[in-house]
Amino acid sequence: MFFRILRYLSPKEWRMTALTFLLIAAQVGLELKMPEYMAAITALVQTPGGEMGEIWRSGGMMLLCAFGTMLCTMAAGYLSAKIAAGFSMRIRDAVFCSIQSFSFEELDRFSVPSLITRSTNDVTQIQSLLAMGLQMAVKSPMMAIWAIVKISAKQWQWTLSAGVCVAIMVGLDIVMFLLVEPKFRIMQQLTDNLNRVLREHLTGLRVVRAYNAEAYQAAKFEEANDDLTRTSLYTGRVMALMNPGMMLVMNAMELAIYWIGAYLIRAALPELRVGLFADMVVFSSYALQIVMSFDMLVMIFIFAPRAIVSARRILEVAETSPRIQDGPGETPGQRGTLEFRHVSFRYPGAGSDVLTDVSFSVKKGQTVAVIGSTGAGKTSLVNLIPRFYDATGGQVLVDGTDVRSYRLRELRRRIGFVPQKALLFSGTVRSNVASGDAGTEEEVREALRIAQAAEFVDALEKGPDASVSQGGANFSGGQRQRLSIARALYRRPELLIFDDSFSALDYRTDRLLRDELKRATAGTTCLIVAQRIGTILNADQIIVLDRGRIEAMGTHRELLESSKVYRQIAESQLSEEELRHV
Repeated sequence: MFFRILRYLSPKEWRMTALTFLLIAAQVGLELKMPEYMAAITALVQTPGGEMGEIWRSGGMMLLCAFGTMLCTMAAGYLSAKIAAGFSMRIRDAVFCSIQSFSFEELDRFSVPSLITRSTNDVTQIQSLLAMGLQMAVKSPMMAIWAIVKISAKQWQWTLSAGVCVAIMVGLDIVMFLLVEPKFRIMQQLTDNLNRVLREHLTGLRVVRAYNAEAYQAAKFEEANDDLTRTSLYTGRVMALMNPGMMLVMNAMELAIYWIGAYLIRAALPELRVGLFADMVVFSSYALQIVMSFDMLVMIFIFAPRAIVSARRILEVAETSPRIQDGPGETPGQRGTLEFRHVSFRYPGAGSDVLTDVSFSVKKGQTVAVIGSTGAGKTSLVNLIPRFYDATGGQVLVDGTDVRSYRLRELRRRIGFVPQKALLFSGTVRSNVASGDAGTEEEVREALRIAQAAEFVDALEKGPDASVSQGGANFSGGQRQRLSIARALYRRPELLIFDDSFSALDYRTDRLLRDELKRATAGTTCLIVAQRIGTILNADQIIVLDRGRIEAMGTHRELLESSKVYRQIAESQLSEEELRHV
């Protein structure tokens, strides 16, 4: 799984990786050359009449090897950090682009908190492993194999003791990995849950305080935090045993080498003892290099399990193909028309349809309203038009063409969509209205004027260039709705969809806005989802939804006579006198 994610390395980074390997090989070679000079110095010191010049020469070569090792280590570390940073940037970009293409079905399946964790925490885990592991994972086996080759010709007793210690360390690594890998998978899921609880609390902070529910929310957060903490403590405790275990094995091996060496030197002939002593020093140095190599592998084992889980989670997002794809890109033969043909829709995993056999048509320039009780399926209906979801039965046609035949960008370019919850992005009023388009000052101001937002925007110190905080928190609900409507009007779409987008407006602003919309968008098809009768009185056609089915269609006056559901809604909002005069 982890190696699959390495395909996101660029060609330049692969070249840098190859250079890093060469630097590490040079570093290992220089480190393993130093014990040979140490053996020479030991032999010269133990041999009567040894020349000081030779001792100084060997010592100087050791210093040069140490200096060369330092330079190689610094260069390899720099390249590793650069590769890891570029790699993580590319992964984040891949995850973000994949999320951008997701339909609401994929967003519901992964959940927003999980996607945030995968884009941040999971990427960081992989970056950390790559920055450290690129050196350790290459250096450790290279060092171990090279050192084993160098000591294999020495006394078999030393080789056997080193082999037993290495086998013990490998066993420790495997046991630790098997113990912590499942827990790391759980940790990432618990991190998702912690993010979810925290996000819900921060988003609903006003409700929490209004109902004095701080203690309840704190208990929920504490439970999620405790779950994550317990799992983290388990993995931390298991990992904490690795270093002491390695140190115990390393010290035991060194003791065994010197114990065996003392026995061999004592049993050897006098003229062979100096050579055996030098061999023991060299073997001890190489054996320690082997142990240190496995100690570095321990560090890899600390980071690898969590990074492997993170790689799996990232690839799950990056490789998910959205169910809603571009159509063949057919060219429509009409402009500004909308039609539903026997449309049914069911949310993924739901037990029953939200919409059943819905059929109606809207001609160019008409204003059609959809009304119904809460849960009748109004928002689900409008979500099918820009293909936030696809109908599970029937057809939705825009300009006479099935929406599934459009390319998504082309379809959504024809539609101006104002969602039920007005959402503004951090930036300026202008950037929110233009929504990434480099529009003119006149176009922005015209959209604000039609949406009845020009008055309060002009009152701001910087006008359209005034800042907008995250979520539009520095504007009231009605102001956010008007700016959201201005964003849809700015695009001059063929079809305008208002999903209960006037609910936060007072009656005067609502009326002014609808009158201005009627004048400014003449010839534009409008679909209005509303709860207030006053918003849809003058619609060319009103569709009454009841439990996902069309209960009745007609004008306001016709529905007062023919639809029991509509009349109940009207009577709940208007007096008898108002009903007679509208």
